[in-house]
Amino acid sequence: MTDATSAPDAASIPGDVTAARRRAKSRRRFRPSGSVVVMTLYLVFLMLPIYWLINMSLKTNTEILGAFSLWPRDLTFANYVKILTDPSWYMGYVNSIIYVTLNTVISIAVALPAAYAFSRYSFMGDKHLFFWLLTNRMAPPAVFALPFFQLYSSVGLFDTHIAVALAHTLFNVPLAVWILEGFMRGVPREIDETAYLDGYSFPKFFVKIFMPLVASGVGVAAFFCFMFSWVELLLSRTLTSVDAKPIAATMTRTVSASGLDWGVLAAAGVLTIVPGALVIWFVRNYIAKGFALGRV
Repeated sequence: MTDATSAPDAASIPGDVTAARRRAKSRRRFRPSGSVVVMTLYLVFLMLPIYWLINMSLKTNTEILGAFSLWPRDLTFANYVKILTDPSWYMGYVNSIIYVTLNTVISIAVALPAAYAFSRYSFMGDKHLFFWLLTNRMAPPAVFALPFFQLYSSVGLFDTHIAVALAHTLFNVPLAVWILEGFMRGVPREIDETAYLDGYSFPKFFVKIFMPLVASGVGVAAFFCFMFSWVELLLSRTLTSVDAKPIAATMTRTVSASGLDWGVLAAAGVLTIVPGALVIWFVRNYIAKGFALGRV
């Protein structure tokens, strides 16, 4: 009788052990590791200012200056409507896009042949010239603000898009040359020689064969040229007044008799982030390759 009654209990032991093991595995599976916690905290810390900017842009000034709230209690899009309908605001974005595009095109057009020369030829003083280009990039924009202002005022380029674009090339061309030179150095020289043997002229070879091979480098260089020119404030504010005033300068001149319009400023900040985010999205793979090659 004793053996018969104890047999079912003994048979149920393996099932209990299996269930206990499953519970232990599930606890270990859902236990966050240290790296996950650190990454989560970093993402929260990174996204909190952006969330707060969006939060402010959807509030009225009264609510912003009133009680603390994590989300808009009285949701409004009036701040965005004002920016998109007021010429003094939306023309700032138009002006910024114009001179940023000009600067990116000019910088890449100048940097491509220069980077090819540094990657393919050795000449007297090439290392010193390359270092001199990088030292121009190291200088702060404030050093060149007054000379550019006097120069452009004397030749009639003050308050024009091309003035800001040319001023930014002083900083973007050395950076673009440095990035592109690393990509071009990774292309075998045999490709150049084979193309010349096949009867290609240099312009045809460079455009049809060589540039597709360094397209990722062009994308990375264009990204950094775009971002520097888009966020730079000192030169763009010094060299413009009305006709070519960028959005960064517009946002610093919004103080009125009633004070700062915090909601409109927040909405302008959100719209300023959008172009940079779009550019990062389109060139994200090129940037990853630039990190892999050690030039970014």
